[in-house]
Amino acid sequence: MDKKEQKARQDIEKKVKQIFSWRKAKKKFIPGKTWVQYAGGVFDDKEINATIESLIDGWFGLGKKADELEKGLASFVGAKGSILTNSGSSSNLLSVASLMSYFFPGHLSPGDEVITSACGFPTTVNPLVQHGLIPVFLDITENTYNIDVTHLEKALSKKTKAVMIAHTLGNPNDMDTIMAFCKKHNLYLIEDNCDALGSEYGGQRTGSFGILATQSFYPPHHMTMGEGGAVHYNDLRFERITRSLRDWGRSCWCRGDEKRTLGACGHRFDYRINGKPYDHKYLFNQIGYNLKPIEPQAAMGVEQLKRMPLFMKARATNFARMYKHAKAWEKYFILPRALPKAKPCWFSFPLTIRDGVPFTAHEICVFLESRMIQTRPLFAGNLTRQPAYFRVKYRKIGTLPNADRVLHNNFFVGIYPGLGYKEIDFIAESIHDFIKKYD
Repeated sequence: MDKKEQKARQDIEKKVKQIFSWRKAKKKFIPGKTWVQYAGGVFDDKEINATIESLIDGWFGLGKKADELEKGLASFVGAKGSILTNSGSSSNLLSVASLMSYFFPGHLSPGDEVITSACGFPTTVNPLVQHGLIPVFLDITENTYNIDVTHLEKALSKKTKAVMIAHTLGNPNDMDTIMAFCKKHNLYLIEDNCDALGSEYGGQRTGSFGILATQSFYPPHHMTMGEGGAVHYNDLRFERITRSLRDWGRSCWCRGDEKRTLGACGHRFDYRINGKPYDHKYLFNQIGYNLKPIEPQAAMGVEQLKRMPLFMKARATNFARMYKHAKAWEKYFILPRALPKAKPCWFSFPLTIRDGVPFTAHEICVFLESRMIQTRPLFAGNLTRQPAYFRVKYRKIGTLPNADRVLHNNFFVGIYPGLGYKEIDFIAESIHDFIKKYD
């Protein structure tokens, strides 16, 4: 790099830093006029400059920054390895596809059953349906929002081959019971860790328990690449299987920035199709996808991962402050609960309206939104009530009353690191203003 280009890059870096300094100086929270988001990306000039630097370098395919981020994520979570993707939903799709791959001994087959939660985000379950597997829906407990593990044995059948669960809103499942159940019945476990980066159970990070786990880096999640995701694996065979499926199903194991003429294997032109030499880079042995992010996103992700300890601390502080306020509302709401061995990195603060309360979730959400406070339902609530699943083959255990309660009576508000005590207190004040007329 010559001196002129180096100087120009330094000038860009300084200008970006200056822009974020101006923004920070102008930022002011005005209750009722400033949006209090339920979540959002938290970043500054470091992430933007890292992305710009990558763009200027001109290599958009995954390269050194992707390798750095994959290694960092695996270390952070405690998995054997990680593979970047373009979204958390794609990560779920790839995880299920990987367990269906004929390269994996004991792979799943269409018609096999997978135990999962009836309450959550659709893309935890959709890949099961898309691959011809049968979801077996369990109800949740009313205050953890995770599967009721007392129903696991009831869900078991001769066709059961796996369990796929999300740690809802960052709250870890009962991993002792789930792991013992999977070991007893020789079942695979996939963790949807998209809302739970940094959460722990028994001192172990969520995303490291299953044979596969998934991550999302959509802006509302715990860190962001703009869009993006990852698959964590604890069986080294998935380094090849899952990466191949992500990259069109190709046989080649070269990384995107591989420069050696003969490839990583050293035998690029020694492969055969119909007995004739063929370029290994264009040999395909799985029916795959193109679900890659790009290198500038990975550059942003590297900087975001450095922030995770501070993000985790901020979420814990905001959740604790909101919970202290919420204790005064227990007459009206079921408050969130974590298991004794769980240390959640909470995604948000959920509240479920108790039976017999003289107001609805719709009414309080409309009120809060009128004060510029964003609210969201707990995703799809009871999935079996959603039109997309009316024609899907599934089993369910019981009538799923708690999933139904969440569908109609639940909402959540933000506690993400972009909020401070002023915003948290304003949310609490607004909830108090709504419910005081019912006291």
